[in-house]
Amino acid sequence: MSTQDKKYGFSTKAIHAGEEPDFSDNASGDVVSPIHLSTTFARKKVDEPTGGYEYTRSLNPTRKALESKLAALENAEYGLAFTSGLAAETTVLLSLLKPGDHIIAFDDLYGGTKRLFNNVFANFGFEITYVDASNATLVEKSIQPKTKLVWIESPSNPLLKLCDIKAVASITRKHNLILVVDNTFLSPYLQKPLTLGADIVLHSSTKYIGGHSDVLGGSVMLSDQSLYEKIKYHQNAVGAVLPPFDSYLTMRGIKTLALRVERHNKNAIAIATYLEKHPKVKRVIYPGLESHPQHKLASTQASGYGGIISFELQGTIDDAKNFLSRLNLFALAESLGGVESLIELPSVMTHASVAKEVRVQIGITDTLVRVSVGVEDVEDLIADLEQALKE
Repeated sequence: MSTQDKKYGFSTKAIHAGEEPDFSDNASGDVVSPIHLSTTFARKKVDEPTGGYEYTRSLNPTRKALESKLAALENAEYGLAFTSGLAAETTVLLSLLKPGDHIIAFDDLYGGTKRLFNNVFANFGFEITYVDASNATLVEKSIQPKTKLVWIESPSNPLLKLCDIKAVASITRKHNLILVVDNTFLSPYLQKPLTLGADIVLHSSTKYIGGHSDVLGGSVMLSDQSLYEKIKYHQNAVGAVLPPFDSYLTMRGIKTLALRVERHNKNAIAIATYLEKHPKVKRVIYPGLESHPQHKLASTQASGYGGIISFELQGTIDDAKNFLSRLNLFALAESLGGVESLIELPSVMTHASVAKEVRVQIGITDTLVRVSVGVEDVEDLIADLEQALKE
């Protein structure tokens, strides 16, 4: 099958794209793409690389299979796989910007992305303006003559604020800017930013795409050939490419992506509803709840609400720490998107690198808890939360 064949559904592409059996002479007809561990590839003639392969950093058959699958997931023309989400982000920025260029970014971003922007790229002359991009008008008002790129997450991390991707894309097209959307939280199964007008979609494929908390990775999907050629060149030049075994593990995870995300979504709705009624919970932030201020946008922009919930506890940071320490099924750990449920305190974990005054300004309090809801039996998860909240 063609990885871009629109007649196939999501799960069919997730299973088959990039892994079509090879029936050519001397081929074995593998149903699962083999793991090609060779770092270099022999050729019969000096000027004819065998199958286009020269050196694994430049191109590897296993990574190529994954990149084809990644493209298929987002209905993109091209996919690129990196060693981590931050490696993908770094390569995109190095490929498309130069010192002095200006970036407009959502004020609520993953802490590692903000660290990359503020503590790394700012030292090389990149200028960044943070705005509440849930209001598209603020994005347009922040455009400067040197603005080249707009960077958003939707939903955002950890406050689950949404951007109207179509509205922001309309602005970026009008001003000839590049729109990058981090789609990690919803996965390609629930939301397709390219269809909504984005130029580049980025994922930490460590999360839902891999899905089992056992493989680090980042991915970039896009359909613009000019942008692809620039990022592809830097992928090779910088060298942060996903190794063959990690590519295999990521492909293995992708095959159950639809099944997993459906369960994540179902469990999260049940848990968010439970938490919203609990007297020891001050507020629950989940796009699937009607109380979420952007619930209507969430219902029209994506086909589901995802597996991430944030909620604020009554009390102090010590109360929050006490609650977290009493849980049994929810692992107190960073990251998200795996089959197991994880829970964390952003102010001292994932967003500790964000200055406290900035955290307070955007709403990340010391009692804000972020949950990555897994695929366990939801009754067991709710019971675990209940016993911890009682104490």
